[in-house]
Amino acid sequence: MIATEEQTLIRDMAREFAKEKLKPFSAEWDRDSFFPRDTLKEMGELGFLGMLIPEEWGGPGTSYVSYSMALEELAVGDASVTTVISVQMLVNNIIHQQGTTEQKEQWLKPLAQGQAISAFGLTEPHAGSDASNLKTRAVRDGDDWIINGSKQFITNGSYADVILLFAVTTPEQGSKGISAFLIPADTPGFQCARKEEKMGQKASDSTFLTFDDVRVPTSALVGKENEGYKYALQNLEAGRIGIASQSLGMARAAYEAALEYSKERETFGKPISEHQAVAFRLADMATQIEAARQLTWHAAGLRDQGLPCLKEAAMAKLFATEMVEKVCYDAIQTHGGYGYIKDYGVEQIYRDARITTIYEGTSDIQRMLISRQILKD
Repeated sequence: MIATEEQTLIRDMAREFAKEKLKPFSAEWDRDSFFPRDTLKEMGELGFLGMLIPEEWGGPGTSYVSYSMALEELAVGDASVTTVISVQMLVNNIIHQQGTTEQKEQWLKPLAQGQAISAFGLTEPHAGSDASNLKTRAVRDGDDWIINGSKQFITNGSYADVILLFAVTTPEQGSKGISAFLIPADTPGFQCARKEEKMGQKASDSTFLTFDDVRVPTSALVGKENEGYKYALQNLEAGRIGIASQSLGMARAAYEAALEYSKERETFGKPISEHQAVAFRLADMATQIEAARQLTWHAAGLRDQGLPCLKEAAMAKLFATEMVEKVCYDAIQTHGGYGYIKDYGVEQIYRDARITTIYEGTSDIQRMLISRQILKD
C-alpha cells in the first residue's frame, strides 16, 4: 500500500514527536514507572488522543490507516504511550458510537483533545480472556445505579478522569446482561487500590480498581441497558489493529538499534553486519516487520471502508505480536552481551513487547477467532 499525502504528513508528525519528545525520556519513564501528564496533553493538542473522532467532537477525524501509521511511529519512541492512546481510542469510539449528546459534550470532546484521560474497565481478576464472565454488578435504585465489584490490569486507572465500566445488570442473561457506564474518577466509593509492578511498559500503569457502593445517575449508562458487552466486542477489532501497530513500532525500534550496532561493532577485522549469520538475521527481521505492516494496514483499510475485518484484525494482531518478540530476541542476540544491559535500550523494548501477545486477546484467542472464520467460509 502506498501512503497518501495526508497519511504521510501524519506519519512524519508522529515520527518527529517520538524522536524529540518520547525516545530521549523513555528509559527514565521506565525506571520511574511514570508518564508525564503534560506530554499526554501535548499529544492531545496534536490530535493523537482522538485521531478517529470527527472534528465536531474534538478529534481530527483521521482514517484507521493513518491511526496505525501514527501508533507505529510513536511506539518507536516509547511503547507505553501507545498503550495509553489505544485505551483512550477504545473509550472514545464507544462514546462516539453509543453516547448521548450530553455524554459526548461532557467526555468525548475533552478526551479527544487530551484534556481528559480515560480507562477501559472490562477485565476482572477471574474474567480475563473470558470477559463475559464478569462479577461486577450494577443494581438499579430509583433514578440511580449502585455498582459493586473490582477490575484488574486496568490501564490509566491511577490517573484517569473517567472510567468506562462494564458491569452485570441482568445476571440471568450472561454476556447479554452486561451494561456500560461512565464513572467519573471522583465518584465516592471508587478507588484505585493498587498499581501493579510489571515486567515492562512500566510508564503505563496497570491497576486494580474497586467499586464500593458507587452510585451514579441513570444518565451514566452508555447506549442501551444489557448491550455493553456487544459494544466492547464491536470495538476490539480497532483495538487489535492498534496493538499490531504498536508491535510494529517496537519491532522497528529494536531492528534499527540492531542494524546500527551491527555496522559499528567489529569482530575478526570487519563490522559484524558483514558476517553472513548477522546479515541474514537482519534480513529476516526486516522481512517479518514488513509482512506484519502489510497485514495491519490491510485490516485498517478494511475498517476504513466499513467492511468486516474480524479475521484480518486477529491475523494482524497475532502475527505482529509474535513477530515483535522474535525481532527483539534477535536484536539482543545481535548486540551480544551489550543487549542484556540497560545502556543499549533493546532489553527495555524486549520487556515492553512481551505483553502484546496477552492483552487485547491472547494469541490463543486470536487463533480461535481466525479458525472460526476460516472454517465458516
